[in-house]
Amino acid sequence: MQNAPKIALFIDGANFYATTKALGVDIDYKRLLKEFQSQGYVMRAFYYTALVEDQEYSSIRPLIDWLDYNGYRVVTKPTKEFVDSMGRRKVKGNMDIELAIDALELAPHIDHMVLFSGDGDFRSLVEAMQRRGVRVSVVSTIAVQPPMIADELRRQVDEFIDLAQLAQRIGRDPTDRPVRDPAERPRVAVERRHSLRQVPPPVDAE
Repeated sequence: MQNAPKIALFIDGANFYATTKALGVDIDYKRLLKEFQSQGYVMRAFYYTALVEDQEYSSIRPLIDWLDYNGYRVVTKPTKEFVDSMGRRKVKGNMDIELAIDALELAPHIDHMVLFSGDGDFRSLVEAMQRRGVRVSVVSTIAVQPPMIADELRRQVDEFIDLAQLAQRIGRDPTDRPVRDPAERPRVAVERRHSLRQVPPPVDAE
């Protein structure tokens, strides 16, 4: 596709996970990548997630390793624990800054940004990308109550794609075997990282 638009995908892992769970959708990330490759040249496909370190088993580990080897660029950082004013222990793992920096750096080289998040904090980033001539689509849903996408973000983007409709093309076939069955509890060590687990979304982003 010589004159195909240059596309970059930005997946806010915790937010997108919460959206898929709200809809009861299991995403096939191979199909997701192919869906957007059919629309243009996918320059980058980023997946962002904050992780808790030093866990014996990581339920998200198979997904992260699969994404790493199958066309995605996984961006992670450790979470921070804190105690709120009520004395409750909370985990904080906001990836907004990392996603925004990557998007702005790529802006001169892409035509189309696809953001998989409904977080209203991204409205300013979307506006900044649009000022740089980049068309911005967002993937979230209004098919649940309350909607998973902030109204200000939905108003700002060039195109809103409801995951409830997209799921038919990027959802996992129930007859397919998952990347790895979590029940197997694999214990194979991966040299590139310590054992990690995903923060249970939604993450406190204060």
